[in-house]
Amino acid sequence: MDTRTPLAARMRPRSFEELEGQTHLFGPGKALTTLIEAGRLPSVILWGPPGSGKTTLAHLLAKAVGADLVQLSAVSSGVADARKVIASSKPNALIPTVLFVDEVHRWSKSQQDVLLPAVESGAVTLVGATTENPYFSLVSPLLSRSILLRLEALAPDDLRSLIERAVADTERGLGELNLKVADEAAEYLVEIAGGDARVALTALEAAALATSAAGGPEITRAVAQEAAQKKAIAYDRQGDMHYDVVSAFIKSLKASDADGSLFWLARMIEAGEDPRFIARRMVILASENIGLADPQALVIATAAAHAVEYVGLPEVALNLAEAVVYLARAPKSDRVYVALGRAFEDARSNDPVPTHLRDTHYPGAKKLGHGRGYVYPYDDPEAAAQQDYRPQRFEGRTYYEPSGVGEDVAVKRHYGGPAEPPEPEDNPG
Repeated sequence: MDTRTPLAARMRPRSFEELEGQTHLFGPGKALTTLIEAGRLPSVILWGPPGSGKTTLAHLLAKAVGADLVQLSAVSSGVADARKVIASSKPNALIPTVLFVDEVHRWSKSQQDVLLPAVESGAVTLVGATTENPYFSLVSPLLSRSILLRLEALAPDDLRSLIERAVADTERGLGELNLKVADEAAEYLVEIAGGDARVALTALEAAALATSAAGGPEITRAVAQEAAQKKAIAYDRQGDMHYDVVSAFIKSLKASDADGSLFWLARMIEAGEDPRFIARRMVILASENIGLADPQALVIATAAAHAVEYVGLPEVALNLAEAVVYLARAPKSDRVYVALGRAFEDARSNDPVPTHLRDTHYPGAKKLGHGRGYVYPYDDPEAAAQQDYRPQRFEGRTYYEPSGVGEDVAVKRHYGGPAEPPEPEDNPG
C-alpha cells in the first residue's frame, strides 16, 4: 500500500464500471453512453460539486476515444499554457488532443476567449470542470460550443459502496491493513462526506491509519469522528451553492416555515457565511414580503443587523435566530413592494413637478409662480389637505393597496378611505 499517495487518488476509477454515481448520465440513450459509443468526443463542460467525479470522468472520456489528455489547472495555469497545448495540436489528427481545464471558471472571460478558435476548429477537444454555475462563470460562446453535463453529489449508497471497495482493495486501497468498518462508522463517514467522495475517502484513510496504529481490528464511529474532527459542509460563498442555500432560506421565510428557515440559517452559519449578508437579506425581506402587515418586522430585522456588528459570532447566531423566527411567524404582505414598482413605472416619465409643489425659498421663486395654489396640510383638521401631489396625468392612480393582513388594514383617505377589516372567524365554541 502506497501511503504517500492519498487514498482518494489511489482509488480513482480506472473504468466506467468502477465509477460510483452519475447513473443519470449512463445507460442506453444517455448522454455519456452515446458519446462513448460514437467514438468521437465533442467539447464538454462538467459541472458539479466537489468530489462528484469531474476529473475522473475527464480521464475516462479521453481514454474511451483514444485521445491524449493534457491537464491544466486554472488555479495555477494561464493563457500561455493553453496556447502551448493548442499550438502542438492539429484538427483531424490521428490521435486527438483533449485539453482538460480543471476549475475552468477561475479563468477570466478574456482567458476563456483564447480557447474559442481551437475549440471551433477542432484542434483541441475541451473538457472543462467547474463547481460554479457555468451560465454565470463561463462565456456564452464557449458554452454554445460545448455539451453541458451536470454531475450530482454522490448518494449515500454510492459512498457506502466506495468505502467498502476501498477497505477491501489490496492493490490500491486499505486491504493490506485487514480492517473492518463498523456500520456506525460507515454511516458517520457517509454523513460527513455530504456527497463528496474525496471527503469520504480522506476521512476513511485517517481513521484506518489511526485504528491500525492502535492495533485495533475495526474502525469504530469514535475513531472516525476523531479522525474527521468536523463535518465538511459543501458550501461556496462565491458559487452556486451560496445562491441555492440563501434562496431556500428566503423561500422558507416567505412561506412562514420557522423550522425550515432555522435549518438554512444554521447551514449558512455552520458553513461560514458572512452574518452581515444574512442580516441584510432579512432586512430586505422585512419590507419586501412583510411590509405593513407587521411594521415591527423591519425593527426586529434591523436590530438583528445591528447585533451582528455589536455582538459578532458565535453569540449573534441567537439574535439572528430570534429574528428569523419572528419574520417567519409574521403575517406576509408584498403590497409595499408592489406599490413601489408601480410608482417606479410612472416616475420614469420625467414629468415636471407641479407648480404648486415647487420650491419657494429663494428670491424670485414666487414671481415664477412656484407655490401658487399650495394648501398647507396643517390647516386641515386631519392634516391631509386635498390637493394634487403628482403630475396631473398620474393623479388618481393607486400604487399602494392595503392587504387586509395583520396590521395592514387602515389607510388614509388619500387612498380612498379605510380598508374594511377582515371578517371575524367563526367561533366553534
